[in-house]
Amino acid sequence: MTRTDQAAGPGRALLPTATPSRTRAAVRDLLRPSRGLAAAGFGMMVLATAVGLLTQPLLGHIVDLVTRHRSADALTLPVLALAGVAVVQGVTTSLGMSLVSRLGETALARLRERFVERALALPLERLERAGSGDLNARVTRDVSRVADAVRTALPELARSALSIVLTLGALALLDWRFLLAALLAVPVQAHTARWYVRNAVPLYAQERIATGEQQQQLLDTIGGARTVRAYRLQDGHARRVAERSRAAVELTMRGVRLVLRFYSRLHIAEYVGLAAVLVTGFLLVRSGSASVGTATAAALYFHSLFGPVNTALVLLDDAQSATAGLARLVGVIDEPAPAPAARPGSPAAGEPSVTLAGVSHAYVPGRPVLHEVDLRVRAGERIALVGTTGAGKTTLAKLVSGLHRPAAGRVAIGGAEPDESGRLVGLVTQEVHVFAGPLADDLRLARPDASDEELWDALARVGALGWAEALPEGLDTVVGDGGHRLTADRAQQLALARLLLADPPVVVLDEATAEAGSSGARVLDEAAEQALRGRTALVVAHRLSQAAAADRVVVLDAGRIVEEGTHDELLTARGRYAALWQAWSGSRAARGHPADTSRAPH
Repeated sequence: MTRTDQAAGPGRALLPTATPSRTRAAVRDLLRPSRGLAAAGFGMMVLATAVGLLTQPLLGHIVDLVTRHRSADALTLPVLALAGVAVVQGVTTSLGMSLVSRLGETALARLRERFVERALALPLERLERAGSGDLNARVTRDVSRVADAVRTALPELARSALSIVLTLGALALLDWRFLLAALLAVPVQAHTARWYVRNAVPLYAQERIATGEQQQQLLDTIGGARTVRAYRLQDGHARRVAERSRAAVELTMRGVRLVLRFYSRLHIAEYVGLAAVLVTGFLLVRSGSASVGTATAAALYFHSLFGPVNTALVLLDDAQSATAGLARLVGVIDEPAPAPAARPGSPAAGEPSVTLAGVSHAYVPGRPVLHEVDLRVRAGERIALVGTTGAGKTTLAKLVSGLHRPAAGRVAIGGAEPDESGRLVGLVTQEVHVFAGPLADDLRLARPDASDEELWDALARVGALGWAEALPEGLDTVVGDGGHRLTADRAQQLALARLLLADPPVVVLDEATAEAGSSGARVLDEAAEQALRGRTALVVAHRLSQAAAADRVVVLDAGRIVEEGTHDELLTARGRYAALWQAWSGSRAARGHPADTSRAPH
């Protein structure tokens, strides 16, 4: 079970957070394949702790030898025994901690793999509703907190818990009254732990949400910096960044104050317990029920509890922080995945036609951007989507490509629903990404088994062979961040080459050649022509020359199809498209470009 956080502000619906029971079940599931490793690690830790508990009785024995005025030779054996205990404990502790750490790292690796797998499969509209800041906070801070807890808190907590249990048992073996005296500290410690958990759990959950909101605001401000400056919105954005940063800092400081009060209560428990053990030892020695060495061993046992008890309780801070992060990661893992669409070539896929029946969509409830759109694109047909900004062209393209699911109606690709895997529909947008790494790896994202010859062929077909061959190491040249930077038009060519390698039956180009200047427009148009040849295609036309080259033009306005036909038919009709064409041609003529007066062949 998961719950969805709604505290992210208007229009936001944060990704869900798993309930405590579901989080515990997920941890058990992660550890289940490593049961043998867990048994070996904790078994070795038990052995190391048990051997270490021989130190206090040996020291007590030395005290008794001294108080009885025994010779120095009598101290040789217990001193050698202490050295042996130290060596054995060191070796077994090191081995046990190593095994427990391996267990934690293995479970953490499984958690990361499942989280990344589910995060990549989430529908785009779900991520947009949550905001990129929420997912970014989970990917960075939450994963980091869980990783730190696994690498430090888990081994230390395991060792501390074993030390506490076995040391209390050793106290009982010395004399049950020593155990009772030591247990006087437990009520204070238990109350402190309950108080801390009760206050820390909601506080850390609020801190996670506040951090996500802060990151979201920073991303919105930085990502839209050009628009913010253009409309002189700097003051408003700066104020919102400051408010959300202040909220995050205030929650952090509340956490610091909580931890300080936590430590002060632990010191009180230590004082109560140690005083009780010392008083008990004094009374037992005076009555002759125990020797000075036994009382010394009991005091050393309780003193040795300071470390593991405080470590265990202090690690509650890391544990609660990690638990809050873990619940947010498990919440994403539990998000239902969209049902997979049929693969091309399967009986359900049929011919690569595209059908939209009564399709409506809204990003915000009550504000639709598409209204009952009906459209059929025949197999092999090329459709150009035309309209002013906000007409719904990009939304329609995302619905066909499977990035969004329609709020109403149905989108079908050859009888099957589109999905985000790209098996049925290939999408290239205006904003493409060059992945950091060798150029060959970037291309093989589309087809991992492609040979070098096939990579060169794809680059040649999109007109990129010249600059690709000129790279210092050819296909092995590192591109993207930290490597050879590609210009916007070359990045688009790379995206179109990936499209050719993926070879989907249906292609959607959403202003895929808009980034090129006048010098690169012809090259990208030719590259797009290669990518579209022989495929069913929808082209969101940035330049109306692309519409002229299409088999059919569909004009959108306010989320509705208002005109439909060939380029020549719509010019003759002198409607909305003809007006757009006249305005576009006039602007090109004013800039000194030749006017496009005829339909380009393809």
